[in-house]
Parts: sequence; structure tokens; C-alpha cells
Amino acid sequence: MDNKMFCFQCQEAAGCTGCTIKGVCGKTPELAKLQDLLIYVTRGLSEVATKARKEGIKVSRNINTIVTMNLFTTITNANFDNEIFYGRIKETLNLKEELLSQFKNKENLSSAAIWNAETRKEMEDKSSSVGVLATENEDIRSLRELITYGLKGLSAYMKHANALGYEDEEICAFMQKALSLTADNSVTIDEYIALTLETGKIGVNGMALLDKANTESYGNPEITKVNIGVGKNPGILVSGHDLKDLEQLLIQTEGTGVDVYTHSEMLPAHYYPNLKKYSHLVGNYGNAWWKQREEFESFNGPILMTTNCIVPPTNKDNYKNRMYTTGAAGFEGCAHVEADENGNKDFSVIIEQAKKCLSPTQIEEGEIIGGFAHNQVLSLADKIVEAVKTGAIKKFFVMAGCDGRHKTRSYYTDFAKALPKDTVILTAGCAKYKYNKLALGDIGGIPRVLDAGQCNDSYSLALIALKLKEVFELEDINELPIAFNIAWYEQKAVIVLLSLLHLGVKNIHLGPTLPAFLSPNVVNVLVENFGIGGITNVEDDIKMFLD
Repeated sequence: MDNKMFCFQCQEAAGCTGCTIKGVCGKTPELAKLQDLLIYVTRGLSEVATKARKEGIKVSRNINTIVTMNLFTTITNANFDNEIFYGRIKETLNLKEELLSQFKNKENLSSAAIWNAETRKEMEDKSSSVGVLATENEDIRSLRELITYGLKGLSAYMKHANALGYEDEEICAFMQKALSLTADNSVTIDEYIALTLETGKIGVNGMALLDKANTESYGNPEITKVNIGVGKNPGILVSGHDLKDLEQLLIQTEGTGVDVYTHSEMLPAHYYPNLKKYSHLVGNYGNAWWKQREEFESFNGPILMTTNCIVPPTNKDNYKNRMYTTGAAGFEGCAHVEADENGNKDFSVIIEQAKKCLSPTQIEEGEIIGGFAHNQVLSLADKIVEAVKTGAIKKFFVMAGCDGRHKTRSYYTDFAKALPKDTVILTAGCAKYKYNKLALGDIGGIPRVLDAGQCNDSYSLALIALKLKEVFELEDINELPIAFNIAWYEQKAVIVLLSLLHLGVKNIHLGPTLPAFLSPNVVNVLVENFGIGGITNVEDDIKMFLD
């Protein structure tokens, strides 16, 4: 029987092989094919842009922006609105034709660079033949997708940096070159392996750019206790990852009697001085993204989805008529807030709806602590080094990454509970929700869970490791008392992995399953060269890491 679709870009790929009937994430076969086609035409535009640069033709900022946004829009759980994808495909084709019109010689272009479509029927017909399985060689396919998913992850860093006015032409040029090469049949396996590692190198640059954008815009994160209870005022819940959207909403809600709450990956907004100064940013509501249906229901007020991490609401979910999307996010039936030409967004409709809603229903109470980004941790460097030298801290465990619905993810809670009391967890991303509310205590005043922020803040963990390497005067980062036990779910975790490999980190363990898009031969390359491994059970894994 022919597949209705094929997608294996996330950890929840059906049967750890791929979704063929409907996406576990909720996307339909039609949407999956439109996303495949969007990636195809973005490869074509990227090829034309790469050749244009070689010929001295200027590539516009609009092209850099649309390539970044197209990649980001196809990240797992970001956008479920077919109409948005039809529009993006057409806009991408139009930009490509405009750029092609400046070429004197149009020879040696791939089919992706030449193909065009005027009607939806042409788009739909083409979408069935340009998906992942169009690459027949399993190993080539695996490496192409590994690179593509890394670029999707990198697009997230770039999009958020761009929103704050920070751009980098060299990163954009690389992304487009690499994307075009994933459609080039002359590229060898060895060349793809080299391109994979280069993607990790540029990933570090993208992380550094976003770190600069965030800290220069909002200040360096500070150690902060965040309220997880509720107030008496009506509220707006902000989910996703976009700090600029949150800032604009905070400005527009000031003095309105409407409180603002963060959800899931927006929790780290409370750590930034220029965001936590708003007194009506009252706390964090709920947990990781996958629990949102029950938590959005009990919140009672409007929800703003700023990026990916949407669990598709059903018509039975009462909150659907108070859920809004913006940026790369989208869901058919939910109002979408567009930015004007200056990047400003008008959230007045959301604010007015909030005023008519009940205050949030309390689902928990207390506080959680975070804000341990690189600047804050490095200010504690002497204290941490002393704790390591005296043996008070025996080992650090990097447990960054993603949370998800898979039942086996309880492993990470059990792992955190079972770790010896002389170990410290370094985390970033929504994986933290598996253990950031546990009473794990501290070591000489140093909390045993140090939360650096969003998955977008994983750069902090790399900087902390590099600084410790320098302090202890080590030649190799792998000589540090640091183990990497990372939970992954979607494509931002892929670029974090590739970036760590570029930095020379070895023996990283991924769970709860290894990516379905890695062929056996590609897995062997990663195992032999970098010591990549999976997880087994808590007891054996802790023994392995400590030994």
C-alpha cells in the first residue's frame, strides 16, 4: 500500500521509522506534502541565491528572511495551516523568478531551481514526488535529512535574532549553500559528512548571534525565583519561544489590569532584567508543551503561540476560540497576528478578549529557580571550581533538550532522582520540566539543577563547558567531569547536537530513541567517530556515566 505521506523528522515518528498515514504531531497528509514542497522550492531558491552570490549578484534581505522562515515554519508542531503554506510556496517561487531574471546564463541549474507553478493543482501534483523518499540511497537520504534538520534548527536561532534586529549574511549564505547541496546528486557521502560537521560549526555561530541579541536587548539572565501560582486578574498565556513577542505584549498590557503568564519554553523570560521588570509578568503557568490541552483549558484566558510547540486543538477544546498564533506558528481556525513592515504587532484583540475572561484556575503553587546562563554561572566559577576540587561536586550532567509525550521519557525524571547527591544537572530546553520541580537540594548553596533557559540558550551550556576546560587547564573538553545525557524531540535539538560535535564533545547519549532518520551506516559513523549512544535503563546508565 502506498504511503499517504512520509515524515520522520521528530522523535515521535511512528514506530521509530516514520509517519505514513498521519503525523503523530497531528499534521495531515496534505499538510505534510505541502511542507515537503516548501522545502523543495526553498532548496531551489537557495541554489539560485548561491549561484547569484558567485556571480556578484546581490541577494536581497527578503530572500534571506524567507529561507529562514520557510525552514522554521516546517519545524515539528509549528504550523498546521495549509493556506499559509500555499502562500509561502508561491512567494518563494516569485522571489526565485525575480532573482533568475538577473542571470545571463541559466545553464546547469537543478530541477528545483527551474521548477515553477501557477496553480494549486500544479503544486499539489508536484508535492507527491519531492518528499524525503525521493532520495533512494538510504545513506545519502539520511545525511541530507540530518543536514536539513540541522538547518531547520539553525533557522530558529536566526529568526529570533532577526526579530531583535540582529542579522548575519555569512550564516544566511551558508544555510542556502548547504540547503542547495542537499539536492545535488553529485555530492558524495564523504562530502555530506563534512557538510554535516560544517553545519554544526555554523550552528555555534547562530547560537552566539542569538545569545548576543537576547542579552544586549534584555540584559544577562539573573538567578530568579519564578512564581508558579496565579493571581486574581484575568491573564494572557504566552507559549513558544519568541521574547520579542512577549515584550510587545507586556508593553501593550501595562496598566490594563491584565496579567501575563509564561508557558513551557517561555519560562526563561523571567530571568531577563528588561522583561522581569514588568510587574504584571506574574509567573509561569503549567509545564512542557505536550500538556497544553488540559492547561490551556484551565487557564481560562487567551493563549498566544509565538512559535512551534502547538498541540493541535480539536473542536471539542473550549480554548480553541481563544488561541492565537503569530510569526512562524499557525493553526487553521485560530486568529493569526501579523507584524507590520517594522515588525510591530497589535495585540489589542487578545487584550480585549482577556478582560472578559475569568482569572486562571490555579493548578500548582510555589516557586522554581532558574537563570543560570553562562554569565551567571561564570560569576560563580570560583565557587564551582572549589566544589569540584574538594570533591563536593563529582560530576555535571548535561540534561538539556526536549520533553515529549513518549511514556519512556519518565526515564529522565527517574534518572535525575537517582543521581548521587554530589552531582549537578545543567539543563536548557523544556526537558527541564522532567526534574525542575523536584526537591533535589543544593551543594554548598549551588542548586543541583542549573537551568540556563530555553533550548535556544543551549549556547550557554557550551560556553560553561569551554570555560571550565580553560579553568582546569585541560587540553580536551572530554576530560571534564561532564556527561551528556540529552533528550531530543525536534530539529532544534539536531543543531545543538551537531554544534556539540563540532566543539569536539564525544560520548553524547540521546534518548528516548535514536533518530529514525539516521541510517545504520550513518549511526556507525557517529558511534565510531564521536561515541554517540542511546539510553538503556537508569541504574545501568548512571553506572556507565560515573565509571
